Amino acid sequence: MSLASVSLDVPNPRDYAFDWALVDVETSGLVARRDRVLSVAVVTIGSDGKQTGEFSTLLNPGCDPGPVHVHGLTAERLRGAPTFDQVAGQIHAMLQNRVLVAHNAQFDYDFLAHEFARARMSLPVSRRLCTLALNRRVDPPTEDLRLGTLAAHYGIPQLKAHDALDDTRVLAGVLRASLREAAQLGMALPLVACPPRQDPKFRPAPPKTRCSFRSPGRLSPGGPLTQGMKVAITGETALSRTELVVRSAAAGLNMMTSVSRHTSALVTNDSSSGSAKARRAIAEGVPVIDERTFLRLLDDVRPGTPYELHLAPPAQAEAVAPPVPVPVPAPVEATPEEQPAPTSLVSAPRRGERTSPRRESPLADRPLSGRRVLVLGGTHPHAAAARTRIVELGGAAAINLSAGVTDVVLLAGGEADRRMRRIEALDIPAYPGDWLDAPALAPVPRQSPGRRGPLVLPRGGVIDLPRQGRSSLWHLTASWAQQTTCEVDLVAFVIDEDEQVSCDEDFLFYGAPESPDGTLRLLADGPTEQTITADLSALPPSVHKIVIAAAIDGTPAFGEVGAIQVVAGPGSSALPLAQAALDAATTERTMLLAEIYRRGPVWRFRAIGQGYDDGLDALARRYGVDVEN
Repeated sequence: MSLASVSLDVPNPRDYAFDWALVDVETSGLVARRDRVLSVAVVTIGSDGKQTGEFSTLLNPGCDPGPVHVHGLTAERLRGAPTFDQVAGQIHAMLQNRVLVAHNAQFDYDFLAHEFARARMSLPVSRRLCTLALNRRVDPPTEDLRLGTLAAHYGIPQLKAHDALDDTRVLAGVLRASLREAAQLGMALPLVACPPRQDPKFRPAPPKTRCSFRSPGRLSPGGPLTQGMKVAITGETALSRTELVVRSAAAGLNMMTSVSRHTSALVTNDSSSGSAKARRAIAEGVPVIDERTFLRLLDDVRPGTPYELHLAPPAQAEAVAPPVPVPVPAPVEATPEEQPAPTSLVSAPRRGERTSPRRESPLADRPLSGRRVLVLGGTHPHAAAARTRIVELGGAAAINLSAGVTDVVLLAGGEADRRMRRIEALDIPAYPGDWLDAPALAPVPRQSPGRRGPLVLPRGGVIDLPRQGRSSLWHLTASWAQQTTCEVDLVAFVIDEDEQVSCDEDFLFYGAPESPDGTLRLLADGPTEQTITADLSALPPSVHKIVIAAAIDGTPAFGEVGAIQVVAGPGSSALPLAQAALDAATTERTMLLAEIYRRGPVWRFRAIGQGYDDGLDALARRYGVDVEN
């Protein structure tokens, strides 16, 4: 494919005219801080849409090349290739003062950042654009959003998949077509600011030794320590803190960094020190012992109950899906202890009954089944009520205008929305609010007949996550409408059966975007979209639940942000499994969006949508994070 001229040919071209550096890397693995880049390609395009440069090379990583069956780069092929530091200067010059573009851009960005750090250089990128995130916003009628699928949809030839240079050339065509689609929708580009990063600043701390035993509760007066007890330490100790923690963890104790009502004991040589941990222990009635007593008890720790014994399948918990490809299972009803909020989904299966992964959703025969409806105008409570009604009628409530929107509902003031000009140009039918009482439907010529959309869950809706063969990497993406009043941050808590984090590193946020063991990551794909990835197969048995929440930075509330769409899927570019549009009432500044939790051997996803007026620090303390004032 020739890139001699790639004129974008879009309305308002200044909104889409940047100097671009399109990048693709092939790597020896998936972990940027550990694995290496094997090949890299860069194509530069000017703001006029014309190619200005091209560079590609194999690289000698000095390590095993990893999955050769994926990238085809054997150690023999890489022998004699330059090392990254030998070509870093040339790549640096091509990236400087340009917007980095890649498909799943954070992956390429992280690998390049680590390679430049190893070469004692900084990655000269201040902004990036992910074509995967851009197409999630555009929502083309494709089965998935893989680069090859998008290339076929946009009519761009792909000669050799997983070849860095060919992938970059294909990426140029996908970028051009995606920008044209975004311009037709009047969509702001999801550009991500990239602060300078150096290796020591974003290398996660060593992972904590996970406790393999269930908590037996508090230490009784004069009683022994038992494996699984949650123990915290505060103040100065005679033995070094590191040695004390290592010895305790080796004995089977769960060493915590904060105190809660679930703490078994606090170790301190000065209970009147007034430290935050000591004050909390006194307030919660947690037993307090000194270091000498603790060391004596540490010599005779009683056996605890391993977590594995409590993960045996209950009678009603069975496998719900075969390996990849992942089918869409039916929604299930949570048990009362799992889900106190009512739900309009189907009733739970009888005890011992298998739930069919291919059973149709109970919403499939409702009036708006298969439709994606955007609500414009109205107050936040009225708009929230309209979105709830859309889901009740079997439709999906859209958050932003995309190519997948089939209908628009206009509440008070909706006619003045700036997107109406685009909606009219695209011939999307628009209706008044009372249309939802008895919707009369126009045909949808833009829909792909073979495409199956994600299952739409109401607030409180629950679905089993199918098994994916060897892989169990799930992506949970939250997105919201573009606005300028505040920033929204996605966070996650990895908690145990007591609803508490095991350590502060089990709290993921913008300042700590990766868990120490690499099983969870926070990805930023634009100013209105963030993602939590979770490798469920790698989580230890002590992890009972992953809670995903959103928090507002500043004084505004979610009433000014509007609804947040949550989508769960088995990978970054696969077809989503389930989605939900969640509305807080008006004044909330933090909101629980969803959770992924164990039910016997099965992981489940639940849409929550519960808001709180207090800030992120209060929410973090609720889950046992030691938040500094």
